[in-house]
Amino acid sequence: MDHKDPATLLDLAIQSLLSTETVIIQSLEEIPRELFIPLFTAAFLGGHKKTLTAMVKVWPFFCLHIGTLRGHEIHGELLKAIVDGLQVLPAVNSASRTSKLKILDLRHDVDRRTTCFQSRTSPFCFQSCSYSQTSAPKREGQRSTVNVVPEVELSSYPTELLVDLSLDGTLRAREFLSLLLSKVEESSGSLHLCCRDLQIDKLSEYKNTLKLVDLLCIEHLAVDQASLGDVTTLLSHMVHLDSLSLSKITLKSLNGKTFKSFLTQLERMKNLQELSLSFFCLTNRLHKLLRVLPPDLDFLNLPFCELSYRDFRFLSQCPQATQLKLLNLSNNPISWEDCEPFQTLMENVSGTLEYLEINHCLITDSTITSLIPALSHCSHLRVLSFASNPITMSMLVRILQNLIPLMELKYVVYPIPVHCYERWYFRGSLDRQKLADVHAQLKMMLQAAQRTDMTLITILE
Repeated sequence: MDHKDPATLLDLAIQSLLSTETVIIQSLEEIPRELFIPLFTAAFLGGHKKTLTAMVKVWPFFCLHIGTLRGHEIHGELLKAIVDGLQVLPAVNSASRTSKLKILDLRHDVDRRTTCFQSRTSPFCFQSCSYSQTSAPKREGQRSTVNVVPEVELSSYPTELLVDLSLDGTLRAREFLSLLLSKVEESSGSLHLCCRDLQIDKLSEYKNTLKLVDLLCIEHLAVDQASLGDVTTLLSHMVHLDSLSLSKITLKSLNGKTFKSFLTQLERMKNLQELSLSFFCLTNRLHKLLRVLPPDLDFLNLPFCELSYRDFRFLSQCPQATQLKLLNLSNNPISWEDCEPFQTLMENVSGTLEYLEINHCLITDSTITSLIPALSHCSHLRVLSFASNPITMSMLVRILQNLIPLMELKYVVYPIPVHCYERWYFRGSLDRQKLADVHAQLKMMLQAAQRTDMTLITILE
């Protein structure tokens, strides 16, 4: 038997309206303002593109947020239909109801309501643009939240279109981007494209496209495959970055002007909280990078950066080391006999660290032994990943014994002990029965310690 809640009278009425799309579009002039939100939700979930376009054209509220409606799937055609309905120029028809929409937010956000609280005299939106010089004025002293302006003055300000852009070269992304840019050009300055989260794959292909995006609005930037010179030029137009992720960035020399210019741009990013550099050679130059970063940096990802002993020594002593919540040093070999810099680093981050990733670092029993006391003091640690390191079974058991008292630690990704391989460097020689025995033994340890809330997993290669 189906135990779903029975449909309400309002639900049934809306479904009846949506079954005759032509009728509902013609009736939008008479539909009460209060019904627009449930009707829009039902139209979106039901895939009624023509209805969505028509509703946006006469939207009676100051803002419209897609929010949770996008779910985990990108509804490309539905988003296009919504953008199609956006009125970027004064309406030419004589309809009694015209759109009051000034902020269209197409981003996925599980906490975002369809529209903000409305006042007929002072409409506002908590997500209005904080940085664009053309956006409606904010209350004095408020950085990024409330946009309050008498409704009679709204016509003099551009409509804001809030999007997260992923320029990955796919046909779907290209088509949607083309629609957005054509809307911006059509608006003759009356539409502000506000992108807070920008991801670019192969930056060189999008230089002209980015000229139509207000780069002052960017808070999160991720670039994969680009020259450092192009990245530096892009950063020169940004001020408010919270997060920067760069991967596979080409650079001729760490001693040249390009790297110095890059550091100069980074130093301007006073709000930066997250930095990720992957496949970015920093050998013996990490100190130059850390010196220009905010001391209260939260997240630092440096996988595949070819860090040296000297880099680890500086990292262990830098101001950021006492503030970090996330640290990823994977794929940087730590094979030196003197592990003091790594040990000092772990001691300094122990008071704040929540996530530690040190996979593929060639960490041996002797190295991890020196780290155990510091790891035992990481009381806020939630996730520890140290897979693919040549650790013995006895050392793995010892490590787990010291981790069990950390009550906030919920996930541990552990390395396959070396005895499970005939030869450790030849991963195809894995004995899966030995690995199953390892996991069973570790699980029994958790049960005996009453730590069934901790999850242990490993990575099969």
